[in-house]
Amino acid sequence: MDDIKVMLVNGSPHKNGTTNRALDEVEAALMEDGVEVGRFWVGNKPIAGCLGCGYCAEHEGECVFGDVVNEFNHRAADYDGFVFGSPVHYAAMSGAAKSFMDRSFYSQACGGLNIYPFKPAAGVVVARRGGCASTFDEMNKYFSIVQMPIITSVYWNMVYGREAADAEHDLEGLRTMRMLGHNMAYHLKCKAAGAAEGILPPAPEPPARTNFIR
Repeated sequence: MDDIKVMLVNGSPHKNGTTNRALDEVEAALMEDGVEVGRFWVGNKPIAGCLGCGYCAEHEGECVFGDVVNEFNHRAADYDGFVFGSPVHYAAMSGAAKSFMDRSFYSQACGGLNIYPFKPAAGVVVARRGGCASTFDEMNKYFSIVQMPIITSVYWNMVYGREAADAEHDLEGLRTMRMLGHNMAYHLKCKAAGAAEGILPPAPEPPARTNFIR
């Protein structure tokens, strides 16, 4: 079986904050199960939102903004699964995480890169107190629109703590992260075993788009 690789994406402006601590726990479980792990931090510099300009469709998935999104898309193509983490900002993803995911998912689709389809994914959210459920729902929307199996855990993927050290007290949250990592590894190994037996993803149908305003 070829090496299996999972990318963990930290969408927090704080590189070593609570989001990173949650992803650390996922990483430990993945590595325990023999899965190679990559890490990507979106950084703390402004990330522009998608302009809908169509540049990516004409330039093989390259976004018109030459920033971390293009850097990530180039790296991500070699990975088999993804875990995206974000802090909760006003009951939603951080602005940087949302802009990053908007542009990465859109440009890979319009540019025909097909980084994401049929690769399992999970969202991880952290908060001091509230807004986790709505943020978790928001993240899952990205995965379900590009045929990514969503990996679940023993609870919703939430960890609480304003600072990374606070998360050490959220024993249930950290357990949820470990089980998420183990479940991701299990799914990917099953997928690899199926592929070895000739079980492949279904062939796509031609696009069919419906506009409701005519």
